[in-house]
Amino acid sequence: MGINLNPFTWWNGATIGTWFGLRGKTSVGEDALGNVYYQGGRDTAGNPRRWVIYSGSNDASRISPEWFGWLHHQIDDVPDRALPPAKPWVKPAVPNMTGTPLAYRPSGALEKGGKRASATGDYEAWTPDA
Repeated sequence: MGINLNPFTWWNGATIGTWFGLRGKTSVGEDALGNVYYQGGRDTAGNPRRWVIYSGSNDASRISPEWFGWLHHQIDDVPDRALPPAKPWVKPAVPNMTGTPLAYRPSGALEKGGKRASATGDYEAWTPDA
């Protein structure tokens, strides 16, 4: 994102105010999606303040679970040092696909033709006279 594209728009990256606010803060790491994480200062409870600068659109579902835990003070150190290595069977985190062509659509959804499997006959409707 160029400086001319997003000086005042928050939906496609950090604004110029955010970049000025990060002066003096420490960059602590970057995740696989290119998001950069910062730490510095203290909040009102005395905890260190933590930020994420997204690479691309500002979508919270693009934060991996490990870094989400760090942002919310569930772990003290950055995930690379605080957590054990991932098991080989663990799938990578996927961002929220709602509103995209990759979104989940069940068999009865209109986008899939609106046809669903017929009932199997094990359902009996309730009637007040029964």
